[in-house]
Amino acid sequence: MEALQSVCDTSFYEKVRLFSNDYLRCSIYVSGLDSSQPVFTKYLYSKLISTSQLLEDFLDFHGAKNSKNWYFYRELSAAVRHLSRGGYSGQHILNRLIFYGIPGIEDFERELRITQSFIKESIIKMAPIILDEAQRLKIPIPDKGYSPSEFPGVATSEMLDYDIDDVDKDLEKENIVKIASELLSIARNFDQLGFYKPYDIKGIQTIVPEKVNEVEIRRFEMLVHNLQSSFDTYVIHGGYRFGNRKLKQLRGYFSFVFHLLQMIGRLLHFYERHLHDAGYKNIYKKVREKLVFLVDPKILLDRTINCCLFYTFHFLNSGKELAKEILNENIEHSSITVGVPVSLGFHARPSLLVAKIVQHFGGQVELCVVDDRFDASSVLDIQWAGGKIQKENITEVIFKGDARALKDIEILASVNYGEDSIGKGVPLPSELAYLK
Repeated sequence: MEALQSVCDTSFYEKVRLFSNDYLRCSIYVSGLDSSQPVFTKYLYSKLISTSQLLEDFLDFHGAKNSKNWYFYRELSAAVRHLSRGGYSGQHILNRLIFYGIPGIEDFERELRITQSFIKESIIKMAPIILDEAQRLKIPIPDKGYSPSEFPGVATSEMLDYDIDDVDKDLEKENIVKIASELLSIARNFDQLGFYKPYDIKGIQTIVPEKVNEVEIRRFEMLVHNLQSSFDTYVIHGGYRFGNRKLKQLRGYFSFVFHLLQMIGRLLHFYERHLHDAGYKNIYKKVREKLVFLVDPKILLDRTINCCLFYTFHFLNSGKELAKEILNENIEHSSITVGVPVSLGFHARPSLLVAKIVQHFGGQVELCVVDDRFDASSVLDIQWAGGKIQKENITEVIFKGDARALKDIEILASVNYGEDSIGKGVPLPSELAYLK
């Protein structure tokens, strides 16, 4: 009890000195850099993240968010933390580019390096302001900062021996199919954000934060992270260098997308919480204006949306093609013979429901009508088939392909494709609840 009391009796100023010390040493080091010097290493970013978070948590515990005197110092630590977390993810991607095995990444690498430069320059610009604010608050400044040798990069001239072979691991098809299907599902849902081309700043401000925001991005980040974890646990445990190249390339797409979503989430959090004008007054508005001077919100948004978000869409869509290929190599194939929709045939409703089933599972399914084959994931293709069926008075058709989808198409056919004889919708079985 006496020891605990002694710790609690330590003054706020003594503890703020302790919790600021390494953070200020980083600031001294960074303030001596310029934008022409090499990129920040992951080691430096991790030091900035840990020291700023410790300080921010300490200040929050003592009510800095409600103190006019301490609020700016607290906000600077938050700015360093969030920018550094974004920079760490970006640097991780750059360090791993050669291992992902993904073609055509030259434009992406160039854009990502521009984004990393912006993050680095913003932190460099903040460093002397942090030191000035510490002096104003009478926090002792350390005698010296860190040296470059304390923040090495990850690369060396050596690689460890590759002596754990994962090639012969039992690659369960069921897990491969599930993971590939989930990637396709995530890509479809991500498409709802509607990002197809770069935006100008006015366009960005119409979608951030109303449509694209931290909460929405973190939801996708969690989904992709879960998918990547499942892949590493149940498909391939080893690294990128050897083994099944197609599966490891798919893992590369997961990693690209996951770390880009991490960057977007961190940068959007910083923008929404610290730079976005949400109508605050007095001290909060004044501090926001100071931060805006240090970190240009327009450039931050441009890099977040037109670099990170744009390439998240790009790599998700590129990964879809590989996921479909892997999926169709590993799914169980089957065929079923079912009746055509009574009375009205394959018009809009039944065609849409069949296509949604096939799209839900992601595997290839064909609708076979005599000698002709139609893509059962396409409403238009099914309706083209419907014309042939009606013209030739055909009463039964064959579906071939993904056994999972065929099982549900069979259930759908058992209730006349979700409608009665005059085309009115009827309730679907519980197994098809995802179609609603």
